[in-house]
Amino acid sequence: MLISTFNINSINARLEQFVAWLNEKKPDIVLLQELKCDFNSFPFFEINMAGYDAKIVAQKAYNGVAILSRHKIKTVCEKLPDFDDDNARYLEATINVKGTDIQVISVYFPNGNPPYNNLSDNSKFIYKLNFTDAFYRHMQSLIVNHEKIVIGGDFNVILTDNDVYNPELFANNALYKDSVKRRLKALMYLGFYDAYRVINPQKIGYTYWDYANRAFEQDLGLRIDYLLLSPTLTDALTNCYVDKTLRAKEKPSDHTVLSAEIDI
Repeated sequence: MLISTFNINSINARLEQFVAWLNEKKPDIVLLQELKCDFNSFPFFEINMAGYDAKIVAQKAYNGVAILSRHKIKTVCEKLPDFDDDNARYLEATINVKGTDIQVISVYFPNGNPPYNNLSDNSKFIYKLNFTDAFYRHMQSLIVNHEKIVIGGDFNVILTDNDVYNPELFANNALYKDSVKRRLKALMYLGFYDAYRVINPQKIGYTYWDYANRAFEQDLGLRIDYLLLSPTLTDALTNCYVDKTLRAKEKPSDHTVLSAEIDI
């Protein structure tokens, strides 16, 4: 089974190249972030013609997440439980693959910049921390009740020096604050495994490159997109890799695809 996560940064702006990628790679499940369209503008027809059922949480011009599946899919949650949020950042579904139910989550974490020292001006960063705390609480209950869980998305967290082209440049960035990194590590301590690092303990695996200064061509990137797996699925993990195909296209998203192969 092939599972991919991708911050598409406007699905309608990248639709033709994305559908071509779907037809070529044929992933079983795709987790999308930053759809940047309302429900009625989502290209359900084109996605269905490529062989996928699509469940989405949409928001006009901003945010938005989706789960695409070649298998039977049932929506569970269209927002993060017990967190008051009008932004479309969370979608949870159950997907049945060969008779096995897998809990699948597509999530788009807040960016949080800029992290001001003055707390009264720090609403974006506090929102990031509060969202992450609520996400942790829900995952804490989820991992107790489900054996097979996949979390994929744009976490907006640079976890280590090996995940950024210039650590010093990002020292004061909300993506690299100690309080943010601790929260992602805490999520992993619950029992979720970083699929890319399981397969590639030291290898650089950037998933984001800024549009400016030819960052992609110079590989000035960040690793901020993750696939996290519960222990049972981690045991079945055979590969995890960054697929740069779509980032190399004309007018691409600033992110690229992260994919994992799991032997169900």
